[in-house]
Amino acid sequence: MARFDQFIAVDWSGAAGERHKGIALARADGAGGPPVLLAPPRRGWSRTEALEMLRKLADEAALIGVDLGISLPFADKGAFFPGWAHSPPDARSLWALIDEMCAREPHLGAGALVDHPELARYFRRHGGREGDLFGGGRGRLRVTEYAQAHMGLSPYSNFNLVGAAQVGKSSLTGMRVLNRLAEHMAIWPIDPLPPSGPVLCEIYTSLAAIEAGRSKASAKMRSMEELNAALTVLDSPPVERSGAIDDHSADALLTAAWLRRAHAEPARWKPTGLSREIARTEGWTFGAV
Repeated sequence: MARFDQFIAVDWSGAAGERHKGIALARADGAGGPPVLLAPPRRGWSRTEALEMLRKLADEAALIGVDLGISLPFADKGAFFPGWAHSPPDARSLWALIDEMCAREPHLGAGALVDHPELARYFRRHGGREGDLFGGGRGRLRVTEYAQAHMGLSPYSNFNLVGAAQVGKSSLTGMRVLNRLAEHMAIWPIDPLPPSGPVLCEIYTSLAAIEAGRSKASAKMRSMEELNAALTVLDSPPVERSGAIDDHSADALLTAAWLRRAHAEPARWKPTGLSREIARTEGWTFGAV
C-alpha cells in the first residue's frame, strides 16, 4: 500500500444545524512529519464544506478515513429493514435511499429518514422513543462491530440515535456524503481496492487511540501532551504545540498518523470476517481484524 502519499482523518458529526465543533479534518504526509489540522472556515466546518474538501481529493493518492458507520446491519436479518418492502439490497442503494428521502433537509441532515412512519420502527430515538423493531439492548450490530468488540472496544448500533457515545446520527448524515462521493473515489470495502486514486474507508478513532497506548476509558485526549505521547507510540513526530486541545481535533490528528502506519499492514485489508457479501452490504471498519 505504499502508493498512498497522504492520509486524511475526518472526525464527523451528525448534530443538527449548519456548523459543527465536532467536525475536524487532519492530514499526515506519507513522507513523514507530524500530522496537521486542515484549517476550517472561520465559523467551523459544515458538512457541506467538508464534503467539498473531500471531493477535491478525487485525483490524489489519498487514504481518507471517516469516523462513522458506512452502512447499517444486514447480515443478522438478511436486510437493513427486515419486513419493509422497500429495504435496499446493498450499501450503495442504502446511501441513495437516504439521500433521496432527505433531499429537502438542509445541511445534509437525515431527520426525514428516522421520522418516516415505517422506518422509525427500527431506530431508538430521543424522548424514550424506541421502535418495536429496534431489537432491544445495544441494538443490532454489523459483523465488523463484533470484530471491534473482540478487540476490546464498545461499539454501538447505528440504529441507536441516543447517548453521548452513539454514532447513528453521524452515520446517517455520512451516508448522504458517501452517496455524493461514490462517483469520485473508491469506498472500501464496498468497492475493491483500486490500483490508484483515492480510497475512503470507515475508521473508529478509539481503535487508533488504543493502538497508540491509550486505554478504552482514556481514549479521548484533551491536551497536546497526551496527544504527543500517543503520536510517539505510532512513530510519528509530535505536533509543536502545548496546552489544551479539543478531543475532536486530537482524534483527527492521531488517527491520520495511525492510518499512515496501519495502512501498510496487509491483515488490515483482509480481515477474517470480511466476505464479498458483507463488503457490499455492511462494509467494514478499517483496522478491525
